[in-house]
Formats: sequence, C-alpha cells, structure tokens
Amino acid sequence: MVDIHCHILDGVDDGSYCLSESVEMARIAVESGTKTIVATPHANIPDSDGNLWGRRLEDKLSALNRAFEDNKIPLTVLPGQEVFCSGDVVSLLKNGELITLNKSRYFLIEFDFYSRSELIADQCDALLAYGVVPVVAHPERYEALKENGQTAYRLKKKGCLLQLNCGSLFGAFGRSAANAAHGLLSESLADFIASDAHSPYMRTPYMADAHEMVSEMYSLDYAELLFRVNPGLLVRDREIKPAY
Repeated sequence: MVDIHCHILDGVDDGSYCLSESVEMARIAVESGTKTIVATPHANIPDSDGNLWGRRLEDKLSALNRAFEDNKIPLTVLPGQEVFCSGDVVSLLKNGELITLNKSRYFLIEFDFYSRSELIADQCDALLAYGVVPVVAHPERYEALKENGQTAYRLKKKGCLLQLNCGSLFGAFGRSAANAAHGLLSESLADFIASDAHSPYMRTPYMADAHEMVSEMYSLDYAELLFRVNPGLLVRDREIKPAY
C-alpha cells in the first residue's frame, strides 16, 4: 500500500515526536502492508511560523530514510505537506515554500472544520486555476460536507480528489464523521484512504484493517483503488480518474 497522508517526519509538527517514534511508526506501517509513505507535516497553519518547505525539512526527510535503511525497514518516505488553506496559498506554491505530494501535480489541502462550502470551493478553484489538483484531506470531518452531501459532488466535478482517514471508518473521529466517510464510499466519491497517522501509539499508520473493511463492505477492487492504485499513480504524477 501507499500512504499519502502521514505525520511521520519527526519533531516538526504534532506528529512523531522523535526519530525513534518515526522508526516505530515505520515498522507498524510495513507490518500492515505499506511500502511507501508521503510525509505530510502540517504547513501554513495560522498563528505559526508556517512550517514552510526548505532545507530543514529536506534534511529531516533524508535523515529519516537513512534511519530506515540502517534499521533494515523496507519503507520509502517521500516529500509532501498537509497545507492549511489560509492566506495566499498559490503565491507560497509559486515561491517553493509549499510543495505538492512528491512534487507531483497533486496538492494535499485541509480546511478549518467549520469552513463554509463556498470558501472550500473558491480555494480549490484558485488551486485548479494555478494548475495543481487539490486533494482534500479528510473531507468527512468538515461540517460543510457532513451537512450537505452535494458539496462532495461539486468538488469532484471541479476536478478535486478526496482522501479519507482510515480511522474515520471505525468512528475514531465521531459518529458523524464515520457516517460521512461511509456515505462517500457508498457513492464511490472517495479517491484515497490514508492513515493521517500521528504516532505509533494512537492514530497509527496501520491500514490493513481499513483495507479489509472496505473490501468486505464495498469491494476488493475499490479497496485496491483507494489504497494502492490511486496512491501509486499520485506518487508517480500520473492521471487519476474518479471512480464515480
């Protein structure tokens, strides 16, 4: 499997606290069948230093991959960010201070959980006009999508892609998020499922159970699309066609 949303880069956000935690997260990921992870530290959070892309994060990523090699963990970690949609995101992208997932056309974006659907749509339009494809992180957690099922359809029609958190399928973020996640799956509106892992203890990168659930409740083909096919296309910067 390929995990496109994971806070495995140590000491840079509210994810892995130190290198040893990242190594343990890697072991858990490999145990569940994951071979590639895109590290997605939080970026552009309001009232913070922005955690913008640069040498510090590049060096952290290199050190992390070396640690996995030293510990003989068969896992590759690629560069990325989970970008909070605030301010002029497009300008930061142009300046190289924000990056896409593995520097592809695909851009992982998150919003305030109480953002209006119009704001989400407008921000996605700006990114699409710039030439990147918004991958909306955990849409099942946004009130605008939970309250109005048409919001997801509108985003998909624009060309956005939707990434669910595997924990949402099991109620880790509440019943309403679980219902929204399964609603998106039942309509084939989801394009990826990722761990959004933050530690080796809670919200871990273990995804095998979520793959099994999707296989049993929906179909094995859809599970493979969400966990392997589409994420694999993303990290290779290939075109991804919506399932619905």
